[in-house]
Amino acid sequence: MALDDDDVFILYIGNFDTSMLKLSTATRLVYGDDDDVFILYIGNFDTSMLKLSTATRSTASLGSIILGIETSCDDTGCAVINENGTILGEALHSQHQVHLDHGGIIPPIAQTLHRQYIEKIVETALLNAKMTVNDVDAIATTVKPGLPLSLIIGSKYGKYLCRKYNKPFIPIHHMEAHALTIRMVKDIKFPFLVLLISGTTFDDAPGEAFDKVARRMKLKNIPEYSQMSGGQAIESAAAKSTDPLKYKFTIPLTQYRDCNFSMAGLKTQLLRHLIREEKAHNVAPDEVIPNVYDLSAGFLLVIARHLCHRVQRGMIFAERRGLITKDRKTLVVSGGAACNNFIAKSLHTVCDELGYQFARPPPKLCTDNGVMIAWNGVEKWRANIDVTYDYDSIITEKTSPLGINIANEVMEENISCKWVKLSKLNNALAFK
Repeated sequence: MALDDDDVFILYIGNFDTSMLKLSTATRLVYGDDDDVFILYIGNFDTSMLKLSTATRSTASLGSIILGIETSCDDTGCAVINENGTILGEALHSQHQVHLDHGGIIPPIAQTLHRQYIEKIVETALLNAKMTVNDVDAIATTVKPGLPLSLIIGSKYGKYLCRKYNKPFIPIHHMEAHALTIRMVKDIKFPFLVLLISGTTFDDAPGEAFDKVARRMKLKNIPEYSQMSGGQAIESAAAKSTDPLKYKFTIPLTQYRDCNFSMAGLKTQLLRHLIREEKAHNVAPDEVIPNVYDLSAGFLLVIARHLCHRVQRGMIFAERRGLITKDRKTLVVSGGAACNNFIAKSLHTVCDELGYQFARPPPKLCTDNGVMIAWNGVEKWRANIDVTYDYDSIITEKTSPLGINIANEVMEENISCKWVKLSKLNNALAFK
């Protein structure tokens, strides 16, 4: 069909006032939902009379668009992303202060707050993107692993939107989303090695260990740390240390030549030092010990060394097995505790020593957020993996492995390592 100056050809207009259209007899319209108008062809009408809302846009130029929802723990997040990794809109409600006041995450409270804010957060993300749900191609939602009471809120709401707007649902593994976030901001090719500093170890999660230790050291009683997470408070306190090696810590699991992690023993070691100092200085219940900065530094340093040792062995194993080629020697560090700059710089030091590229998402994207869920949805959408309309077949799971466990194979390889020097790890962050 040839178009002349009086003709307009419109692929899609969302949410506009059709009463303001001055149409000729040549007009042909095909309507969708109440908020949408699909116009195949309009001939000879006054385009100045089009009264478009702020949500109006041609989505064709943006490519596929995914909406992501995150409620695995204590953050309610949503984001709208296109297939190029452009964040079109996002919103986040953090429960940090509420749980800080309660001394830890209380699952029923987390669920109540997710339920209270999820609709508003999704609406805000869409508003920031100047879109409606009709504009997105699919809805990706975290379904595992995480707190069951939290997961169910996001899962149910995501499915509700899918049913209402007839959109496919993409179930997301929270840890996989952390692992892939880097590919949204950097050109990282598969395969790559990734350290997820999030979730469980043999015992405690890294973030949990930081929170419990910070709480026991009463760091929140120091005004400048009162609003910080445990990891932030410990890192900030450690930066003021004048003697980071004052307190001796034993690195866990050194007798095992594998890549497993353990945090519980480190908490116990710190508690012994702390109790000894509290008694020696007759510390009152609401006071902190005089050497709290040095103790924080010692704890942070031993955690960094523990992580570095296991990662170093993992690098060697991956190369021996041909899992990582020389042109793909990249270590991606992600997850909540990856926000810790000392840990990141320590791992960067190991990468430099072994010829690896170090990559970490911006700290904002290391913590739980809707962006990483939407991006994982983009990756799955591209590969046509887990894109489904069978909503009822998707369930939430408290625990869920990611990939195949080859810990025994690493152990059988019996890899002995020449560790990166402690002094080099110390130099990764300039303690004052």
